[in-house]
Amino acid sequence: MKKFTAVTIASVAAIALFLTGCSQVGAAATIGSTKITQATVQTSIDTVMAERNGVDTTQMQLETGEDLNRGQLRFHLFAGLLKAAATSVKVTVSKAEIDTRREVIIQQIGGVANLPQALVGAGIASSDFDIYLEAVLNSEKIQKSFAAAGVLEADIPTKMQELVVATGKSNKVTVNPRYGVWNPDTAEVTAAVSDVVSPAATPSN
Repeated sequence: MKKFTAVTIASVAAIALFLTGCSQVGAAATIGSTKITQATVQTSIDTVMAERNGVDTTQMQLETGEDLNRGQLRFHLFAGLLKAAATSVKVTVSKAEIDTRREVIIQQIGGVANLPQALVGAGIASSDFDIYLEAVLNSEKIQKSFAAAGVLEADIPTKMQELVVATGKSNKVTVNPRYGVWNPDTAEVTAAVSDVVSPAATPSN
């Protein structure tokens, strides 16, 4: 019978790890079997940056660098989590509802001419506007389902947080370390230690 040496076992383990990682190549994050690709996040980042050039941003506090990268990943991740959470409580959003909400918002901001300024201020790429609207509608419908089930209005935010956290855990969310660290207990993406700028050292006399 062939003996398996420590080297052989280590090699098999390395191959298994490599093959496991192959399914996540190009992923910025995963929600169950759903992959949010790095290309998707980068497109959002590039669009946000480009669209800033077309509006007056002097009074805006805008994300840049790693904060922008993480913010755009967070946007897609939470939109996906809300969609998964909505499915779990049998809530759906139709294209017609998205279209209607888009028109309502455009009217609220004073017309379509003001939309670029509003989106830049919110850090949302124009190409992601419908994703944002779907997320908002999913959130609203989930909250309405809680209210219909007898949850007190004051308790709904807590129930929402609990549902998002549970959805993240059940779907085994993963986040590419390039964008930050996923905290499954808070459903939040935070900066990796290496992204945190340490205070400058004070020279000794």
